[in-house]
Amino acid sequence: MSTFSIAIHGGAGTLVKGMMTSELEAKYRADLKNALDQGYALLESGGTAVDAVEKAVQVLEDSPLFNAGKGAVFTATGSHEMDASIMDGKTLNAGGVSLISGIKNPVSLSRDVMEKSEHVFLAGEGAMQFAKELDYKLEDASYFYDEFRHKQWLDIKGTDSFQLDHATKKDSKFGTVGAVACDQDGNIAAATSTGGMTNKKWGRVGDSPMIGAGNYANNKTCAISCTGSGEFFIRGVVAYDVACLMEHKNWSVQEASHEVIHKRILDIGGDGGLIAVDNKGNIAMPFNTEGMYRASKTSEGNEEVSIYK
Repeated sequence: MSTFSIAIHGGAGTLVKGMMTSELEAKYRADLKNALDQGYALLESGGTAVDAVEKAVQVLEDSPLFNAGKGAVFTATGSHEMDASIMDGKTLNAGGVSLISGIKNPVSLSRDVMEKSEHVFLAGEGAMQFAKELDYKLEDASYFYDEFRHKQWLDIKGTDSFQLDHATKKDSKFGTVGAVACDQDGNIAAATSTGGMTNKKWGRVGDSPMIGAGNYANNKTCAISCTGSGEFFIRGVVAYDVACLMEHKNWSVQEASHEVIHKRILDIGGDGGLIAVDNKGNIAMPFNTEGMYRASKTSEGNEEVSIYK
């Protein structure tokens, strides 16, 4: 039996210590720990890496603190458009959805795309049609409403500005959530989910639902979930870049992810972070911002729940 482990993130960005109340920080830590514990419990009982990452992301989607599912940000038209993806490192099967609305847990719909369709990526009306055929319950817009997110949108509504989640100058956060895991059989998986950018227009899609950009898993190398300035993560094909460095240069998951986050993505003007796990259960969680909501737990007894550097 190999070391099994899980890592999760709830977004990276300019998270300045002291800007957040101790009560809010405690809530973030509690929700991160809850997602971590539920994903880990599945691994501990012999569940698959795919099961574990889906469960952990579902818990984060259900928390209004994170820009995914219940806490998704508002688009330019005042709606919510969500993206998600999942990938199984054992089979290289993957599923992604984009520009969906009313779906409580987008990560679960992306898993259904992976397992119940012939396709990898469904978007917009087609993705919604697929969900309806699977009898998904559509939540009313009020389910996704969050007062903080709404105020954030009203501040820039009607302008050409857009924001990455909590973007005031002192607290800008890329609000994606994600999970990576290695199960007892040494299989790995990754899942990512997001509500995108506040005030986004024209059906903008970031890196989160794109296999190879914001999410990737391959048993030969690693499982990755990214969070950051999506346009740059797409251009840098960040998740796959880490896997390539491991495969072709024989680098460790720590070396490869450090190179991509602290050099390659910065070189093209992007910022953010990622979580990664290899098939031995080793975890890396690099970020080049001031903070990243993150947590990890391994069967060797190591556990971490952190926000700042």
